[in-house]
Amino acid sequence: MENIENDDLNVLIKRRFEELEELRGKGFEPYAYSFAVDSNSEDVKANFIENSEEKRTVKIAGRIMAIRRMGKASFAHLQDMKGRVQVYLRKDDIGDSYDAFKLMDIGDIVGIEGYVFKTKTGEISVHVTDLQLLSKSIRPLPVAKETTDEHGNKVVHDQFVDKELRYRQRYVDLIVNSTIKDTFIKRSRIISAMRNYLDAKGYLEVETPILQPLYGGASARPFMTHHNSLDTDLYLRIADELYLKKLIVGGFDGVYEISKDFRNEGMDRTHNPEFTMMELYVPYKDYVWMMQFVEIMIQNICTVVFGKIDFVYEGKNISFKSPWKRVSMVDVIKEKTGLDILKGTNEELKETAKKYGVDILKAEGRSKLIDELFSVTVQPELIEPSFVVDYPLDLSPLAKKHRTINGLVERFEGYVAGREICNAFSELNDPIDQRDRFEGQVRLREEGDAEAHQIDEDFIRALEYGMPPTAGLGVGIDRLVMLLTDQSSIRDVIFFPQMKPEVNQ
Repeated sequence: MENIENDDLNVLIKRRFEELEELRGKGFEPYAYSFAVDSNSEDVKANFIENSEEKRTVKIAGRIMAIRRMGKASFAHLQDMKGRVQVYLRKDDIGDSYDAFKLMDIGDIVGIEGYVFKTKTGEISVHVTDLQLLSKSIRPLPVAKETTDEHGNKVVHDQFVDKELRYRQRYVDLIVNSTIKDTFIKRSRIISAMRNYLDAKGYLEVETPILQPLYGGASARPFMTHHNSLDTDLYLRIADELYLKKLIVGGFDGVYEISKDFRNEGMDRTHNPEFTMMELYVPYKDYVWMMQFVEIMIQNICTVVFGKIDFVYEGKNISFKSPWKRVSMVDVIKEKTGLDILKGTNEELKETAKKYGVDILKAEGRSKLIDELFSVTVQPELIEPSFVVDYPLDLSPLAKKHRTINGLVERFEGYVAGREICNAFSELNDPIDQRDRFEGQVRLREEGDAEAHQIDEDFIRALEYGMPPTAGLGVGIDRLVMLLTDQSSIRDVIFFPQMKPEVNQ
């Protein structure tokens, strides 16, 4: 606990162990097997009928979050998934169980049976007729306490607010900062709404390998492991793309996967090495069609989950109303820097990148310099939902060449509040061109680009059997949830984000 000294914490834990043994000595099992719950805190309050002659009996279970003892009677607050409800306990009603209650603490999980009533102060509560201890809490919760200073201001003590501690001990965070549950409930509903939308369109949800002999589908460093039985190295997937396109070759009329992907890269507000993606591939479509699809899909998700399409993110007003703004990567970089990335020499590109603070030693190759220059000069200003279209060929080894502009591919990325949330192509289906692109990536790798793509012979073989024109899309679920729930860090929308190893656990 961040606000309890170790010595004090040890004393509290020791006392709770003693209470546990005393409870067992009195014949009370502190860790139950089950409890027949038939209601929750929300139901208790919502279904209370004023002045009803019939007392409504309920069975609820939850964690004790506050206790007010008054001799032979006590009040407590129970917290369950839906919120909190007050309960009233009297020795005359529950007998020996009341003596056991004296050995219970904040954090203990109990089950109660009782009837619903309203106190003299107007609070809907449950009058307990039976009490069962379901789980004794050995470690005390960092429950916030309020006091009032000499000026009448409320002062809150012992809040569980340290970010790193909250991420490490998400279970405690969920208990004492119960409002964060709503973010994760919304996350689940966002994913469900996306899945329902794709299913309604007739696209098939599939599963592809997490362990892959070759990693591909993106420019990223992989995590590597070793399979002992096969005596071969395998990689955790960095994307689902190549396997999903093989299914399009196989004849499916649209497939998608909502999955965990893994990239061995740095961590910041928008990057976690383990993250959730939705990838969709639809035959006989192109990236223009996919832009409209993304707009409508996200509008639908917003409406289904939130009942609106207008949001505030980090103080900025965001509307997901279609159509989104469309801008060319070449044009916006030229507008911001004066450099035409299609015509500029490598030296001109390096000088421009250096001028805007890009570390040209870390950005290996022309394509990475362009990408970094865009990230610095353009991306932060893309606040309203926008599609950046038509990327340089070297940046996109899996996208189809632009049908009218040499040196570009048919690709777009969707940006909101200065952050990328999706990426899409008119997918490259020419196996000869694909081999040439892969070989170009090999040359980049030899020049020092550790994230360049490998040659995937099986994927080329699949294309040689023929893949129809196809539109592909990847949506970053974590970043979409961040935007729609107004969370500034990816760690705030992942239950258990990756952390440095804990010291002195």
